Amino acid sequence: MKANRILIRALCLAAVLCLMAGAALAGDSLPYDSYNYDYWNNILYTPAPYVPDGTVAGTGLTWEGASLGAFRTPQDLCVSPDGDLYIADTGNNRIVVLSGDMKTVKQVITGFEADGKAETFSSPYGVAVSQNRQLYIADSQNHRIVVLELDGSFVKYVQNPQSEVLDDNYVFTPLKVSVDYADRVYSVAQNMFQGIMVFSADGEFTGFFGTISVKISLWEKFWRKLATKEERSKQQLFIPTEFTGIDVDDEGFVYASNKDTDGVQAVRRLNPKGQDVIRKGPKENLGGDRIIAMAGNYSGPSQIVDVVYRGHGIYSLLDSRRGRVFTYDHEGNLLYIFGGIGTQEGTFRTPTAIEQIGTNLLVLDAQQANVTVFSQTEYGRLINDAVSLRFDGDETQAVPMWQEVLRLDENNELANAGIGKAYLSAGDNEKAMLYLRRGMNRAYYSVAFKRWRNETLRDNISWVLTLVLVLVALGLVYAKVIKPRRVRARGVKGGGAA
Repeated sequence: MKANRILIRALCLAAVLCLMAGAALAGDSLPYDSYNYDYWNNILYTPAPYVPDGTVAGTGLTWEGASLGAFRTPQDLCVSPDGDLYIADTGNNRIVVLSGDMKTVKQVITGFEADGKAETFSSPYGVAVSQNRQLYIADSQNHRIVVLELDGSFVKYVQNPQSEVLDDNYVFTPLKVSVDYADRVYSVAQNMFQGIMVFSADGEFTGFFGTISVKISLWEKFWRKLATKEERSKQQLFIPTEFTGIDVDDEGFVYASNKDTDGVQAVRRLNPKGQDVIRKGPKENLGGDRIIAMAGNYSGPSQIVDVVYRGHGIYSLLDSRRGRVFTYDHEGNLLYIFGGIGTQEGTFRTPTAIEQIGTNLLVLDAQQANVTVFSQTEYGRLINDAVSLRFDGDETQAVPMWQEVLRLDENNELANAGIGKAYLSAGDNEKAMLYLRRGMNRAYYSVAFKRWRNETLRDNISWVLTLVLVLVALGLVYAKVIKPRRVRARGVKGGGAA
């Protein structure tokens, strides 16, 4: 009997060890590193927030009883309010519509009929579905945006923008498109540096949105004044940055990624006036990787090509240079990083677009012609849920989640800061100071310290006043009684000696 118990325990232990080894192997087998940066910009490797959960390619799908056929250089994707996935299959001049599980082809749109004439697409580069359930297609080489009902019937064109601010010979070539709740159309156009082009619900061009001004230093201005005309022509042109991707949140704010030139800010949150109101966080870095190589294949700052707003203030950026996904919260804190360049599942060759469907993230790869599906791990879910609760004002409920994050990643500064902020909101300033110090959050630590100091003074004011009064009384006694006696005593001693 005893031998049987020993055998059972040994088998249980072996099973546990196998599970642990399998989990470790699964983490080690990922073809990319997951990491973040600490306060001092040191890289801290973390558990994976997302892991690859399969790919979707045209060759694995069927349509009307036959293979759909491979995608060719697909450039964009979006998710409709109904949960369907729309893919701009650019090289095949079609839009492919998949069900939410991405296993069934629901529709393939290769053309439409407008004004009694059959029309087709030419390099459809961008795609979006409005809240009113209309499909917007950036039909790039036909120089127009095509608006269709979801059944494929024609609604209108957005094309040939007219304005005094546009050159007479300007050719509209839309690349990306997005639509807000009022059916205003936002388009990133090729070689358009003035900003995002905005069109009314009627398709009329109304102006530029979110223009990024490039600042020239006083030193550069001085030398440009001294330089000859020929020298100035050879110098760098100081033109605004080109946008690369757009997404609209639930409140109508536009998230726009751009080809950043300094690796500091590659995304903006634009209000209805086109002003950037994004919060940049303590490091003021929204440009992807903070530490960059000076040489090699991955040299230079991150090349952000798309942005997706995920709800509750969370948004993710896609870096085509290193194949990485960077995720931030509404305060500009970097939550996690994952992904890489390669051919293994979970890595990319030419990533072009990112989307969210349910809790999964989707990344479109133009060169590999597929969509990689990433599912969140426990680590990623805990961070996402904790940040969402904080955004919704339920900071106290987020504490257990942050504590679980610390169990998985003891060096996570964001988790410590999150717990500290929750204690601060609850009025426990002493515990807030402890966790905020661990989280290296100086701004909130200062608030907690000031509140703790004021609270301490308020609670002990009677003792402080009593102590002050006692000290004043002792000072008076010394000045009026003790000190005169000592003076007289020294005088008597001095006279006796004489």
